[in-house]
Amino acid sequence: VLQNTDDYEYEYVTAGEVAEKLKDGDYYAAFTLTDADGKLAAKIESYDPLPLNDQQSFQGMLSQVGQIYAMSQLDLSPEQQQLLLSSEPIITLNSINEAAADGKSADEKMAGVFISYAIGIIIYIFVATYLSIITTDVASEKGSRALEMLLVSVKPEIHFRSKIVGVFLVALTQFIILFGGLLLLLRFSDGGNKWSIVTNLLDSMSFGYFLYVMGFLFLTIFMYLIIGALFGSLVSKVEEAGQVMMPAMMLTLVGFYVMLTGMGNPDTMLIKVFSYIPFTSGMVMPMRLGATDISAIEPIISFGLLLGTVLALYFLSLSFYKRSVLTYSSGGIIEKMKTVFKVTT
Repeated sequence: VLQNTDDYEYEYVTAGEVAEKLKDGDYYAAFTLTDADGKLAAKIESYDPLPLNDQQSFQGMLSQVGQIYAMSQLDLSPEQQQLLLSSEPIITLNSINEAAADGKSADEKMAGVFISYAIGIIIYIFVATYLSIITTDVASEKGSRALEMLLVSVKPEIHFRSKIVGVFLVALTQFIILFGGLLLLLRFSDGGNKWSIVTNLLDSMSFGYFLYVMGFLFLTIFMYLIIGALFGSLVSKVEEAGQVMMPAMMLTLVGFYVMLTGMGNPDTMLIKVFSYIPFTSGMVMPMRLGATDISAIEPIISFGLLLGTVLALYFLSLSFYKRSVLTYSSGGIIEKMKTVFKVTT
C-alpha cells in the first residue's frame, strides 16, 4: 500500500532517526507501525500539524495497511474473521514541534468545516435580508420626504444610529428565535435522541471557538448594516435601492464562494488571504479556526481588522450620512457621492 507516488516517496528507517529528520525538513511525516494485540498501531509524526487533506489521506492508507496486517495472520476461523472486521488501526497524531499549537484531529476539523459552512450561510442570508431592509427603509423615508420632517426634531446622527441599532436588534431577535427553536426541537423531539448532534459538535469545538464565531458573525452583520444605511441615504427613491446595494451583495458573494472552496481544502492560500479581509473574514476565518491548525494570534489579527473596519466605517458613514441624507441626485453611486461632496462642501 505504501508505494512511491508523484506526491510522496517512502523510506524505511529505524525509529531513532525520525525526530531529527523531521526537524531538519528531510521528512514530511513519519509512520511508526507496531503490533497492539493483533492489530496494527500506527503513529503519525510530523514537525508541524498536518493539513486536513493529508491527515485523511494518511489515515486512509494506514487503514488499508491495518487490514492487510490482520489478514496476514488469519486462517479465517470465526474468531479471526471477527478480528478482520475490527482491524481498524489505532492511529494517533503527534507534532514534535513544541512551539506549534496542538493539532486538531480529522473529526474536529470536519466539524469545523460544517460549522463554518453553516455560519457562512447565516451571514449571507442575514446580510442579504437586513441590508435590503435598512437600505430600502432609509430610501423610502427619503423618497417620501418623511426624513425632512423627522430631521426637524432629530439630528441626522441619532437617526443613523437608531436605524442601525433597530435593524440589528431585529436581526438578533430573529437569530435567537430561529436557533433557539431549533435547539429546543432537537432537544425534545424524538425523545431527545437528536440532541446528540448538538453535543457532538460541542465536544468537537472549544468554547473559545464559538466565541470567535459569534463575534465574527455579529460584527459582519453590523458592518453591512452600516453600509446599507449609508447607501440608503444616497438614493432619492426606493427604486434605486437595488442599484446601490449591488456592490455590498457582491462582496458577500465573494466571501461565500471563497468559503465554499475551503470545504475541499481549507489550507489554501486563497483561504488564508480572504480570512484577513474584513468584508469576507466573517465567513472565511471561522473555517480556518475550526478546520486548520493556526496560531492564536492569527484570528486575533483578523478580528482586530474587522473591528477596526467597523469602527472606521461607522464614523466615516456617520459623517457622510449627515451630508447625503437630504441631498437628492441621479446617476450611479460614484456620481451620487460626487454630488454630495459638491453640494455640501
